[in-house]
Amino acid sequence: MTLSIERLRREAKALKRAWMAGDADARSRVAVAQGASDEIRHADALHVVAREQGYQSWPKLKFAVELAGLDRAARAEKLKFALYLGQGWMVDELLDDDPSLAEANFGLSVALYRLDIVADRLARDPEAATRKVGVRSPILHLAFSKHHRKDPDRAAASVAVGELLVNHGAEANDSYPAEPGSEHRLSALYGALGRAGNLPLAAWLLEQGATPDDNESLYHATELGHLDGVRLLMKHGVKTSGTNALARMLDFDNLEGLRLFLEYGADPNEAVLDHPSGQPIDTIPALHQAARRGRDGRFAKLLLDHGADPDRIWHGRTPYEWAAIYGNTSFADAMAQAGHDHALDPVAAALAACARGEALEGQPLAQTGLDDEVRRILTRVVLWEDRLDHAKALVAAGIDPNVTEEMGMPPVHLTGWAGLTPQTAWLLTLNPDLTHVNDYGGGLVGTIIHGSENRLDTEERDHVGCMRLALEAGAKIHQSDIDGAMDEDMVAFLHDWVEAHPDSLIKG
Repeated sequence: MTLSIERLRREAKALKRAWMAGDADARSRVAVAQGASDEIRHADALHVVAREQGYQSWPKLKFAVELAGLDRAARAEKLKFALYLGQGWMVDELLDDDPSLAEANFGLSVALYRLDIVADRLARDPEAATRKVGVRSPILHLAFSKHHRKDPDRAAASVAVGELLVNHGAEANDSYPAEPGSEHRLSALYGALGRAGNLPLAAWLLEQGATPDDNESLYHATELGHLDGVRLLMKHGVKTSGTNALARMLDFDNLEGLRLFLEYGADPNEAVLDHPSGQPIDTIPALHQAARRGRDGRFAKLLLDHGADPDRIWHGRTPYEWAAIYGNTSFADAMAQAGHDHALDPVAAALAACARGEALEGQPLAQTGLDDEVRRILTRVVLWEDRLDHAKALVAAGIDPNVTEEMGMPPVHLTGWAGLTPQTAWLLTLNPDLTHVNDYGGGLVGTIIHGSENRLDTEERDHVGCMRLALEAGAKIHQSDIDGAMDEDMVAFLHDWVEAHPDSLIKG
């Protein structure tokens, strides 16, 4: 009999009702699936139904049911995105259900590192090595695949597939437009290093002549959680100028990373440049970036030792001023000890007082004409876990609590994505626009879900707690939010919430 999600949901509701009524069979079913318990949630009942159907979780059962209704082309499309996004369990489910999907198109065979299939195809059709599959060539499908994430040993197979492609005419330096019609291109190297984190493949591409100067790879190599990618690019002579990579490195509390850039020759005083895509980028000088990102006095000293200009003006202010404005006392003290402190103007003094948690009278910051960086200060401060008093003081002094950062994310979206419940709870008391859609296309609910699946520190954060706060404040859930959610705890919570609050669900 064909499984139906709606029928299975009804079965879970019936199981929960029977359990609560003390039905012995229901209690036994729940105990067998997940142990004895004094209470049952709707999510628990869904889990029991999934286990009884032979699946580890409700999301996996739901995916299997949905899969049964898809034709082969749609399944191949699902596989493509699962490889691109690194959804390893979904790749396994798709291939277990239909192993032939590995040959649905050449791009998939390459992205799965199927050396046998690739070799056979190229022997019969050498030009397949360079023929696009969709918008990307085979070597780009290879580079952007995250298939190695579940099993790092697969990285060697990715290199072997790459060798076959290059031997048949593929270009290691291949790229494709970031957007249709855009002159800005995304390279195979960026895919392997910045997107997939496949260092063996990235190293091989560089050895085959891929340029390290693709305007993406160095910047994103700083985000890997280690410095191996940065060192690899530096080994191949990457240029730091125009990349904004030094500023990105200072987003992280990594003194070794900063030292690596400076000793390599990165200019801490680099001026504002035009990005090769044609869009201007605000290349913030390193001292200013370190000051506003909360880096401590060691960073200030290291930058000064490497020639950083302490008197440089960025957005109208010196590094010392920005350190005072953000309450970065360690950095400000280091600047002062080096002789680079000075008096603050009234706006900077007010902001510095807020950083100390002082209550100011008359809302001195509720004025027009504030610099954009000052206007957006709450979007930076609210993400610092220990600075809630600072954030509250800023709002009390007149900073708009609904101001958005560069990508249209208001503070409540940022804290929801980060899984910061105290900050989210406070922001929700300020009556933010719960229908706001940011420039990524997400509302508050969708942004929290995205954070629960994509932040690297999700175990340390409470995205479900943020979701509960948002829904209690009146945010609505679209059915597509639930259908697209992949984090099991989040899926379970959303099902429980909708069962208890059906009016919060928008089915369209």
